Amino acid sequence: MTNVLLYYLIVINIVTFLVYGIDKWRSTFGRLLPTGRKKAKQGSWRISEATLLILAVIGGSIGALLGMKVWRHKTMHKKFFASKAAEPSASMAFR
Repeated sequence: MTNVLLYYLIVINIVTFLVYGIDKWRSTFGRLLPTGRKKAKQGSWRISEATLLILAVIGGSIGALLGMKVWRHKTMHKKFFASKAAEPSASMAFR
């Protein structure tokens, strides 16, 4: 059981880190692509903030923190900082 949990945490943190990077790339460079402007107007281009927060809460908090630092993404949003403060205690509750 411990190995499964460890593998889960490794995978979810890698996925979360990559999703933060993809969203940052889409927000920065995606609008330069011809299809990017159209998708941005439709609202289908970006990854929702709810998705980013859920990934962090279900175990990807380290990946989210690294994604925020490395990609410099969502660093000014207060709800992202508030969720990061609550996550370690939530993670300890599951152990």
